[in-house]
Amino acid sequence: MTDIQNALELIARGADEIIKPEELEARLRLGRPLRIKAGFDPTAPDLHLGHTVLLNKMRQFQDLGHQVIFLIGDFTGMIGDPTGKSATRKPLTREDVQANAQTYADQVFKVLDRERTEVRFNSEWFGQMGAADMIRLAAQHTVARMLERDDFAKRYAAQQSIAIHEFLYPLVQGYDSVALQADVELGGTDQKFNLLMGRGLQEHSGQAPQVVLTMPLLEGLDGVAKMSKSLGNYIGIAEPAIDIVNKTMKIGDALMWRWYELLSLDRSTADIETMRRDVAAGQLHPRDAKLALARELAARFHGAAAAEAAIEQWTALVREQRIDVDLPLLELAVPAEGIRIAPLFVAARLAASNSEVTRKMAERAVRIDGVVVEDRERVLPPGGEHLLQIGKRAFARVRLGSA
Repeated sequence: MTDIQNALELIARGADEIIKPEELEARLRLGRPLRIKAGFDPTAPDLHLGHTVLLNKMRQFQDLGHQVIFLIGDFTGMIGDPTGKSATRKPLTREDVQANAQTYADQVFKVLDRERTEVRFNSEWFGQMGAADMIRLAAQHTVARMLERDDFAKRYAAQQSIAIHEFLYPLVQGYDSVALQADVELGGTDQKFNLLMGRGLQEHSGQAPQVVLTMPLLEGLDGVAKMSKSLGNYIGIAEPAIDIVNKTMKIGDALMWRWYELLSLDRSTADIETMRRDVAAGQLHPRDAKLALARELAARFHGAAAAEAAIEQWTALVREQRIDVDLPLLELAVPAEGIRIAPLFVAARLAASNSEVTRKMAERAVRIDGVVVEDRERVLPPGGEHLLQIGKRAFARVRLGSA
């Protein structure tokens, strides 16, 4: 197998779609480092594992010798991407953008190779554009084409307002590819329309159109909904190593393989398939396969020593409390606003009444994920999986779904 074929296999791993693969192969055969672009709007201050799906793919390109451009959309962030939204998104202030952009820049090098990464801000070129320049850019696309976007089409059909500035977002994102002369642009499947816009604008500008590679949206801890901070089903890359290990160990076995494919940088596709076969044959316990994934993720963001310490802490917790991690998983539907501790333990059949749970909490005999709970008003949101304990020997594993 040639180096080009090996590269194409690595690039395609986990990808949802490549537009167009023959163009990608042709670019790789040029024998020069390709310019790989991915844009991030600084709309939240912290990265979670869902964000690292793109970062991992960028790192794979770097390992193949290519140059990655981590584009912080400080200009686009003040427009607000309407993707997937049913209403106009409130734009960020410049202060919000600057603060969030700094935290992004601080975190991405936990995954990316600093030497092969350009960190750019699209205000570099849009800050120099005047009104006439923006109007000329807007003239390169039509309202009819914009309304082909699913979210715009739905809002238009439902007679919901669409602000004119929202039409500028795909154009601005597309023009970023022109300004950066991108060979390849990466994005989530929900960004496909915007990524294709870049191809069109590059052709209009006389550049070779970029290859578009879309990555799937990572399912969160619940194995159903997209990983999201608002749903509480996420693992932040800045979380302590023990929390990364603890949360990873709670995901379902099927989701584990999905995470391996999209998040692992240490395991090849062949390695993962071997592990999967060993688990199916009973030669490898699913818990041990999951523990290896937890170790890799914790080590990536905190170092090998911290990861091993977290694994030891998790193992000691299981041993000391005699927790059977193979307890059957109880699916519970909870309201969107979450569920309080007492009704949660009643629903999990660990107590007969709310008052019993309250009494046990006063005795410090109620634990969630090994941690004593004393706050009666604490609310657990839907989307997570938890180990509940009341007293010394009553345990339950629950997954909180949306009612």
